[in-house]
Amino acid sequence: MAITYTFIHTIHIFSVFIYGGFLFVDVLFLSKMNQNLSEDEHKKAREAIMVHVRKVVPYALMVAVASGLYLISQIFGKIEGGSLSHFQTLLAIKAFLGSWLGLRGINQKLFKINPWVFKSHFFPFSLVVIIILLSQFMYV
Repeated sequence: MAITYTFIHTIHIFSVFIYGGFLFVDVLFLSKMNQNLSEDEHKKAREAIMVHVRKVVPYALMVAVASGLYLISQIFGKIEGGSLSHFQTLLAIKAFLGSWLGLRGINQKLFKINPWVFKSHFFPFSLVVIIILLSQFMYV
């Protein structure tokens, strides 16, 4: 049991690094390329990168969500006294945000449904930052 949990937790961390890392690079760096490149150059450079991103990042997100759901099932614990503990509340919020990201990613990758409102990566990046912060406060 402990070996399985550790293995899946490691996979989860790596997949989150891949997904979150791409969002970090895209929001903070790739989106700024148009300041130094013409519109056509920016479009070509971005597409050259995105061709490779589309092969890895959506699947990393799916693995992150699937492994996260497994991890939650292992650590959520019993609800005692009719309410959630601090840990359970923050974990539930993380699960909701992560599941929303996963649903968005699955819709895009598998069903070719583009996001309706949030077309840039800033909002998913913000959610990843919130999830990371929640992770740090869960054990306090």
